[in-house]
Amino acid sequence: MSLSCRYAAQCCARQLRASTTTSSSLRATSSLQQRISRRHNSTEAASSPKIAAIVDQISQLTLLETADLVASLKSRLNIPDLPVGGFAAAPAAGAPGAAAPAEEAEDAAPAAAEKTLFTLKLKEFDAAAKPKVIKEIKQLLGLSLVDSKKFVESAPKVMKESVPKEDAEKIIETMKALGAVVLME
Repeated sequence: MSLSCRYAAQCCARQLRASTTTSSSLRATSSLQQRISRRHNSTEAASSPKIAAIVDQISQLTLLETADLVASLKSRLNIPDLPVGGFAAAPAAGAPGAAAPAEEAEDAAPAAAEKTLFTLKLKEFDAAAKPKVIKEIKQLLGLSLVDSKKFVESAPKVMKESVPKEDAEKIIETMKALGAVVLME
C-alpha cells in the first residue's frame, strides 16, 4: 500500500472515530452517505451494466479495502509502482532529447566553454602528508575518520561532483598545500 493511501486511510479512520464519538453520529453518517451518492451521481453513466455494477461495488468499499484492491490489481496485472509524477515527468525529460542532431552539435561547443560545475578527483598524495589529507577529506566530505582513511587510501577517487569553479579552485589549493594532487574535470 502506498504512503498516500495509508495516510488517507488514517485520516478517514480518525474522522470516522471522531464522528462516532459525538452525539450526532447518525447525522454524520447520513451526510457521508449523501456525499457518496452525490459523488456517484456526478459522474457519467457507465457504458455497460457490467461496468456499472463493478463501479457500484467499488464505491461501497472502505478506503482500506480500496487500497487492497489497488494493490492486488497491480500485482495481478504486473503494473509497477510509479514514483510521484511518473507519466507526467517522462515526456518532459524526453523533450530535450528530441532536438535535431545539427542543433546538438552547435550547442555542444558553447556548452563546453560555459562549464561552471566540475568534478574533483583525488589523484594521489604525499605519504608524509597522509594524516593531514585524511583530516581535510573528513572535513570536506563529512565522513568519519575511518571512512576518510579508506577514501584516501583508495585514491584515485572522485571526491566531489557538481562543484562550482570557485569552490573547486579553493579545494584544489588547500589540498595542494597539504601535499595531495586533485584534478578538476
